[in-house]
Amino acid sequence: MEQMMDNIDKKIMALLQYNARMSISQISKEVSMSQPSVKERMIKLEEKNIISGYNTVFNLRDLNRGTTTFILLKTEHCQDLTNFCEKAMEVTDLFRISGEYNYLIKVQTASIEELAEFQDSLIKFGPSKSHISLKNILENRVLL
Repeated sequence: MEQMMDNIDKKIMALLQYNARMSISQISKEVSMSQPSVKERMIKLEEKNIISGYNTVFNLRDLNRGTTTFILLKTEHCQDLTNFCEKAMEVTDLFRISGEYNYLIKVQTASIEELAEFQDSLIKFGPSKSHISLKNILENRVLL
């Protein structure tokens, strides 16, 4: 079986996760490899779908979406909930989970009042519990 990643691949991925706009030139300096070698490794990681995209991180507070809430929801209307969440601008993430509740929804709102309106729209799907984030301690951590 082909080894998927070595330590250099992991270092390249960590650098890109920290700054997806980092130039190949800068990455090559950080990993002590030539630019063509780094580019080839990145292409291989993309072809294997290990790197599946490059993202931009926004400051949600400056976009008037600074209230982060995690909502646990119990429903039997799974597809209806999924469709609803795909259209709801407040929803950033939707997870199917195990336990008493079967969904975890992460929402970003401008205020508690906006959150209350969103929660009112969820009532039709079933019971829920909300947990408002007071402070973001660790997010999008590099796992390599």
